[in-house]
Amino acid sequence: MKRIGIRDVAERAGVSISTVSNALNRPHLVSARLVDRVRSAADQLGYVPLQAAQQLRAGRSGLLGMTVINIANPFFADMVAGAEDAASAAGLRILVGNSSDDVAKERDHLELFERVQVEGALVSPFGPLEPWLQRLRGRGIPVVLVDAVDDTGELPSVSFDDVAGGRLAAEHLISTGRRRLAFVGAREEVRQVRERLHGAQQAVAAHPGTTLEPIWTSRTTSELGLAFGAQLAARSPADRPDGIVTSNDHLAIGLVHGLISRGVRVPDDVAVVGYDDIEFAAIAGVPLTSVRQPAREMGRTAAEILLARIAGTAGADLGNVVYQPELVVRASTGG
Repeated sequence: MKRIGIRDVAERAGVSISTVSNALNRPHLVSARLVDRVRSAADQLGYVPLQAAQQLRAGRSGLLGMTVINIANPFFADMVAGAEDAASAAGLRILVGNSSDDVAKERDHLELFERVQVEGALVSPFGPLEPWLQRLRGRGIPVVLVDAVDDTGELPSVSFDDVAGGRLAAEHLISTGRRRLAFVGAREEVRQVRERLHGAQQAVAAHPGTTLEPIWTSRTTSELGLAFGAQLAARSPADRPDGIVTSNDHLAIGLVHGLISRGVRVPDDVAVVGYDDIEFAAIAGVPLTSVRQPAREMGRTAAEILLARIAGTAGADLGNVVYQPELVVRASTGG
């Protein structure tokens, strides 16, 4: 079926295209009789005006842009939901770009935001984006970073203290008597992962006789966690870590299953701490101890700061908001 356009409505009503436009968008400029005739023709044809065109004519798109690293991770899905809460309350919608751990895709999303003239952008960066963010700002599109901090201090941000989170996870394992720790994570170049490792290293450095082995995976999926759990289980007990901090809950849940499937007991032989405290952490086969991040609240706060910047109202000058970690102890560490 072809899309019904304004020309079709004009032909059905027997009027000009400009008359249809006025009747639908500026009815005070034409007679009531013509307004009724045009609306009747539009109803008969099932004509729906292009909302984007109407909004651009009004000087605004009605959209916020938002990039996330991986929407398959419930942490980022919750972050988007929080941003949508704030945007919806302001009468706006969010155009979400999922980067899927791909810098090129991430940059494509930012270029799309520029083309469709979003009113503001929320960016959870995976790779270096400074030139693209500067372009957005040069177009008058304000930017707020989410789950990241701008080293230049030019951009407002809502982030999480990942150093404290990694330290909290490792300290918990050490407090339960674990001494051979491992940090299992993906992509050391990602700031959040690097800072979680740094926090765990701080905890280990404060406890002589405790060691920490970094183990890097290519992605943060439960499938890879399963494979690495099986690999660790194949080690001798003396060579195997007795406590593991992971960079997210997906890895941790897979890791636990990989260990158990090869006869390693969790937490008796190996204790495991996840990160993010996604919904599945509490209902996993072995309920997972995890570092909780308030993802939905972070997304909502970032959107509220962005909306304040767009409107130039109170809160527009808010700089960096940093959330602190909370450890939720469950069965994977003996809780």
